[in-house]
Amino acid sequence: MRKPVSPVVGQRCLLVAALSLASFGLLTSCTEPPPKGVATERAQPTQSFAQWRDGFRAQALAAGISASTFDSAFEGIEPDESVVTADRSQPEFSRPVWQYLESAVSSARVHNGQDRLQENAEVLQRIDATYGVEREAVVAIWGMESNFGQQMGSKNVIRSLATLAYEGRRPDFGRDQLIAALQILQHGDVPASNMIGSWAGAMGQTQFIPTTYNRYAVDFDGDGRRDIWGSSPDALASTANYLKSSGWQQGQSWGFEVRLPQGFDYAQADMDIRKPMNEWLRQGIKVASGNLPSDPQASVSLLLPAGYRGPAFLVTDNFRAILKYNNSTSYALAVGLLADSFRGGGQLAGSWPLEDTPLSRSERIELQQLLVQRGYQPGTADGIIGANTRKAIRAYQQSIGSPADGYPTPALLGQLRQKS
Repeated sequence: MRKPVSPVVGQRCLLVAALSLASFGLLTSCTEPPPKGVATERAQPTQSFAQWRDGFRAQALAAGISASTFDSAFEGIEPDESVVTADRSQPEFSRPVWQYLESAVSSARVHNGQDRLQENAEVLQRIDATYGVEREAVVAIWGMESNFGQQMGSKNVIRSLATLAYEGRRPDFGRDQLIAALQILQHGDVPASNMIGSWAGAMGQTQFIPTTYNRYAVDFDGDGRRDIWGSSPDALASTANYLKSSGWQQGQSWGFEVRLPQGFDYAQADMDIRKPMNEWLRQGIKVASGNLPSDPQASVSLLLPAGYRGPAFLVTDNFRAILKYNNSTSYALAVGLLADSFRGGGQLAGSWPLEDTPLSRSERIELQQLLVQRGYQPGTADGIIGANTRKAIRAYQQSIGSPADGYPTPALLGQLRQKS
């Protein structure tokens, strides 16, 4: 489902997230070609593909896959060089969150989503009743993942996963997904010719990876098959099932744009810090719309996706449920704003710091290295701005008296360079 951050990359296509987290600084579509960037050094396989396939066949049969299922699925399969290239691509540059949102929550996508809500009103009502997940959120994810079923990817999933299992950066993960894909074929949910998806094996209108499919895909139209490719009811219900299983709370908003008071301690903007909504409000935080949330005891976290100079949000467990679908703050924010836009909302009161150019991958690595030189612990210098790096940035910002929002900027990098 799961995948392009300077807003963190995650799992929109869960396999893409897992395979590309170390590479992508920004969320991209599962069906787009990988951004041009730095390619990692390619290790040559130690055996031929035919030798690997024969060894994997024994593993698959031991896992319960029939010989006929395996042989049929692998007929004519050879490694896909474009998958290897995509897997090893490490984009040097990334879009800032505001540019991502501009395309993700475009007026065209909003209008298309509103049309889909009307066209699928009956099935969405049944999904609401079955899973307790608001239809706007389900349709927003549908739009984000596959443009409402129009862009599911066109690659043979077995071929893509076989390539990743044979010579991908995470072969064990690729093998697990390949076994799961063969289980889907053996179950009869889809013929191999229709099992299409992204280069990373994310499938159908939901962009589920095979293991996620096996856990959460449902047959909602009652035809005996869990068809997330050709059946919109199955795809939408599967998305709702995933969100519900991830902790979605019916009737709760994903979050609220807020205004922070002067002198606010920005170090509290951390997804690991949870407080009841009314406790944040007692600190002087104001809901930008003026509409108070229905549950003042709801546990929420403060999110600053572009640092202290950009919009601020208090986000709920429903935001976290979206993050489990795709562990990218940009993606989850886009889903929430898109769902709000379907209802006529979604406009932000705050402005984005447009002059803050996102750091390139090389600059992010340099920033991490400089933090280490200053005695901080950002983790591995890999260009990923994760929790450890943000914690190190906050500590450094506090040491120099800057707002401790944990957000990497060119100005911050410049300060570290001067002090090195």
